[in-house]
Amino acid sequence: MNPVRGIILKVLSVAVFVGMASLIKATADEIPPGERVFFRSAFAVPVILVWLAFTRKLGGGLRTSNPMGHIWRAVVGTAAMGFGFAGLGLLPLPEVTAIGYAAPLLTVVFAAMFLGEEVRAFRIFTVMLGLVGVLIILSPRLTALADEQAGATEALGAMVVLTGAVFAALAQVFVRRLVHKETTSAIVFYFSVNAAILSLVTLPWGWVMPAPGTAVMLVLAGFLGGLGQVLLTSSYRYADTSVIAPFEYSSMLLALGVGYFVFDEVPTLVMLGGAALVTAAGILIIWREHWLGLERARQRRSMTPQG
Repeated sequence: MNPVRGIILKVLSVAVFVGMASLIKATADEIPPGERVFFRSAFAVPVILVWLAFTRKLGGGLRTSNPMGHIWRAVVGTAAMGFGFAGLGLLPLPEVTAIGYAAPLLTVVFAAMFLGEEVRAFRIFTVMLGLVGVLIILSPRLTALADEQAGATEALGAMVVLTGAVFAALAQVFVRRLVHKETTSAIVFYFSVNAAILSLVTLPWGWVMPAPGTAVMLVLAGFLGGLGQVLLTSSYRYADTSVIAPFEYSSMLLALGVGYFVFDEVPTLVMLGGAALVTAAGILIIWREHWLGLERARQRRSMTPQG
């Protein structure tokens, strides 16, 4: 274990993903969401293959005993990506990032519903706290004042991003099922491949030939997506999840900076307040899971071996 290295890799992965989202947002006026999903997924595959070859997992690491599990995971994951990318063209980057934080909170709910995981009072409280934060972020977009075209567009964007968060949470439920028998390498690789294929379903809805500069940004977004996945996966080799997971929320600081300096997006106090609540709820859940893990470890050590 090397926690410092794990944290550095995690923060780098967050920065790379924010960069990817920024490129996707920059192409939103020209390229439909489904086409952006294709570039993001297809051009991530070479990066993932190089990583698998470097770590000597290109052969055995891609074996799967549950191909349909990967397909279902890709269906909901591709939907999450598509809705998220659509939202990037309708809302400021920090707001999309903040609403996206609803996904891990909803994962707790869906894991209880579909996987039978136990949810105690503390987790219920933190999930409710986080969802209140999401509602605060959404509130300016969903008021009766959103009658003008710009307001209606932003209200639509809020609903699109929230829908993407719902699908992202469902995708995590499928991943939790897959990890019991499938390798991380297989999960990462088959998602990118299947997402690229599934995105082709949107071809009839107006794909366009991107201009050279736009094409470069889309390809780079795909490379960054693959690199971010490699960095994220590698970070968990060096530190426990409870140590590095809170650094996911550094994406808000990066999104605020990129939004302000690149896209001229000034965050509102309402959005920042809601984002703070959602972030606090997520960190509380991570802290609680870490404490419970330590408690279970102490209980195992204190048990008397049975002869």
